Amino acid sequence: MMGSPERMGRMVDRMLDEVKATDAQRTQVRQIVQAAAADLKGQREAARELRQRAMQLFTQPTVDANAVEALRQQMLQQHDQASRRMTQAMLDVSRVLTPEQRAQLAERMKQRREMFE
Repeated sequence: MMGSPERMGRMVDRMLDEVKATDAQRTQVRQIVQAAAADLKGQREAARELRQRAMQLFTQPTVDANAVEALRQQMLQQHDQASRRMTQAMLDVSRVLTPEQRAQLAERMKQRREMFE
């Protein structure tokens, strides 16, 4: 859900095609994904700012270990927030799809992972 809206739309459509989702399921899943993508856009921007801050800290004549650690903690919190939002979206989608459709998706994801390994 970190890609562009167009890319995410194509990926969701392919996923829904593969599991032969109904029109009602398609509508619900698209709404879930769009809402999560909008929320995660802010997360991406926050992560970008934290990375920029890290580069500022590391390029100082003297690196402040305490400031770096504080920033690391912020990065962990930001990542945790993004992870929670993605997990919530997955749970919401799981309530829309049938167990059989979820099994089909899991198998397809396994095949894709094996293909890239």
